[in-house]
Amino acid sequence: MNFVSTRIITEQVSKLITFYEQVTKIPATRFTEDFAELQSPGATLAIGSTRTLQFFGGSEVAKAAANRTMIIEFITADVDGFFQEHAAFLAPYLVQEPTTMPWGNRSLLFRDPDGNLVNFFTPVSAEAIRKFGGKAVQM
Repeated sequence: MNFVSTRIITEQVSKLITFYEQVTKIPATRFTEDFAELQSPGATLAIGSTRTLQFFGGSEVAKAAANRTMIIEFITADVDGFFQEHAAFLAPYLVQEPTTMPWGNRSLLFRDPDGNLVNFFTPVSAEAIRKFGGKAVQM
């Protein structure tokens, strides 16, 4: 088994697609007006409309803009540079400016327009750099 994607259910498909295209610089593939994917070498971020819930058992299966338990994480080669470049855009969404965590990652935390917590991070300790060995990409 391979983990391949995370899907966000939203009432604002276009707004979330635009937001994630802006911060990741990954163009989305829009399959329908209700479903799109941003594909990176490591995983896929899918964005689906609340209308797609009918295929999974009904509208009560998931609630848009109600996540408070998950962090969507992206690794990048220079989180500080990314933050400097995107500070104005991220200002209304910012949770925490780049901060070095005890486990060796330098993390930038912000929320997407639906309130989902997003972490862009760069491994900075020797152990974290070894752990992620070459996975960091320039964004």
